[in-house]
Amino acid sequence: MSSATFTFNPFAEGFSDDPYPHYAELRAFAPAYEHPLGFWIISRYADVSRFQKAGHPVEERHLARLPGWRGDSGTPGRGDRPMRGLSMLDQDPPNHTRLRRLVTKAFTRNAVEALRLRVEALVDEALSRIAEAGQADVVTELAFPIPFTVISELLGIPITGQARLRELIGTLARSLEPMPDPGLRAAIRAADEELLSIVADLARWKRAHPGDDVFSGLISAADDGDVLTEEELVAQVMFLYIAGHETTVNFLAGGILALLRHPDQLRMLGERPELAPNAVEELLRYDTSVQLMRRITAEPLAAGGEEIPAGSWVVAALAAANRDPDFWGPDADTLRLGRPNAHMNISFGAGVHHCLGAPLARLEGGVTFPRFARRFPAAVVRDVQWNGRINIRGPARLSIDVR
Repeated sequence: MSSATFTFNPFAEGFSDDPYPHYAELRAFAPAYEHPLGFWIISRYADVSRFQKAGHPVEERHLARLPGWRGDSGTPGRGDRPMRGLSMLDQDPPNHTRLRRLVTKAFTRNAVEALRLRVEALVDEALSRIAEAGQADVVTELAFPIPFTVISELLGIPITGQARLRELIGTLARSLEPMPDPGLRAAIRAADEELLSIVADLARWKRAHPGDDVFSGLISAADDGDVLTEEELVAQVMFLYIAGHETTVNFLAGGILALLRHPDQLRMLGERPELAPNAVEELLRYDTSVQLMRRITAEPLAAGGEEIPAGSWVVAALAAANRDPDFWGPDADTLRLGRPNAHMNISFGAGVHHCLGAPLARLEGGVTFPRFARRFPAAVVRDVQWNGRINIRGPARLSIDVR
């Protein structure tokens, strides 16, 4: 195969179950690949890492032309983005800087660390239920309820209507998938509007009943007289709520699956809990729950032996870069919890858009993985069903036996 004959097809049968052989081909044959639908994808660690830090914009107004799958959506802009394009995810500096500064005032490392005892209690309760049953679906019993409860309590959002919220958030997260069909786009818009309405109602209630939580902190956050508008407040809370648990569900379930598929590493973590911080980084590297990152080139980009023009939609394949043997060595496809440079994974991004929720995800993983390993060193996988997504990817069901 050569770069001239190579075709990258993320919709190929089985891709979402195991995309890594496809990413290996992408790195080898077309490390900077111009897709026929009008976007580029880069996949080598050196290129992706440099691209993340370079400060290329996210706002679609910088595009020279829309990619093929966006051709029916009109003029590029914020209006057709989830949360009306007002979340930090869809904004560039200086407005991104302003929003992040205000949000950071409430979403601090101290606020996250204060949750440690609560996370430990939630994990222990879930593991006890699993032990009593002898078998379980890890997603249902552990990976979903823990981050959902934690982010709800951190934000001060009542834990009610879980099933409906999960359905809406799952639908909205599909907006981060490539090439949604018209029916799915309509469902995403409807979910977005319903969630915006729910969070707006909560904002009105919070103003009348403030508490010691991030939502109330965002309402009162100010910097030299600058405050969030009502629409900005709703968008940031909605973004934090979705990002605070949707990707973490996949991280926890995917991390436990990786450990179960590497029983020597599972046993080692159970025996050596001090490995937990590095284990979290290696599990982030091995199977990141956010597989792709988008940017728009502000200037020509040299990558993979190609020059990508300014104004191009570029997808950085984080999952491919996290397993690039040119950086990680010949065992890049192997889970090794003691990997000394595991912290150099690029799963949380870099630069101005570095993931604000990274400390929370690390805390939840750092508590969950060693406790699971110590409690169930001989657990086995009975069945795994993936969620079928290309970007926000993880197990939809992970049945295990712990007897």
